[in-house]
Amino acid sequence: MRIDINADVGESFGSFKVGEDEELFKVITSANIACGFHAGDFTVMNSTVQGAKKNNLSIGAHPGFPDKQGFGRRNMNMSPNEIYEMIIYQIGALKAFCQIHNVQLAHIKPHGALYNMAAINSSIARAVARAIYDIEPNAILFGLSNSEIIVAGKDLGLQTAQEAFADRLYDEEGYLVSRTEPNAVLATVEDVVNQALRIVKGNEVRTKTGNIISIHADTLCFHGDGKNVSSIVKKVRMVLEENNVKVAPVELSK
Repeated sequence: MRIDINADVGESFGSFKVGEDEELFKVITSANIACGFHAGDFTVMNSTVQGAKKNNLSIGAHPGFPDKQGFGRRNMNMSPNEIYEMIIYQIGALKAFCQIHNVQLAHIKPHGALYNMAAINSSIARAVARAIYDIEPNAILFGLSNSEIIVAGKDLGLQTAQEAFADRLYDEEGYLVSRTEPNAVLATVEDVVNQALRIVKGNEVRTKTGNIISIHADTLCFHGDGKNVSSIVKKVRMVLEENNVKVAPVELSK
């Protein structure tokens, strides 16, 4: 049994520090690096690629809406073509930093509102998947398990990794409960650990109404801006490994 653990990193910008990247690098296996729109900047992108390389992490681009004030978590009304171009622009920027540091851009994962919209809206999902296919067709597309973005990626021939969240509440359809709702983010380390185990070992998750639904995960996500996130991930990883789960990056198909 195997699982990847990814986290959103590189979300500082200018003189503003966000997250616990250095500590996270020690416990995750994949790094989703902000590309300057919802967070990050050219200096942070460069240093984060270097840090991820130093820690032998799988490196991914984490493009989002141009919305630093809302941290990319507010829906924006953009056409599929605008979304396509926006994704190309951001992946291209991170790809350049990967090139100068001689590392592979291994995966791509949309951020925040873009991620959630692509999970349910097939036209947005296709725009995101097409952008990835056109600029980095060998990269793995990370997306919400059983969602439209996974369908769109597979239809184009992209390799996909189905993602689940150990620290988020799910609804009956398998989507994430909005952060505007109570208890959308799990409150205790015990709750997060238990949900991670349920997802990885049991291929299931408990919904906000208490029902159990099926879910498949190739990778577990943690948010780099979360409180005490590095210590939580460390605990989750330790418990998974104690339960004979190998924690390692998603493997490319041959």
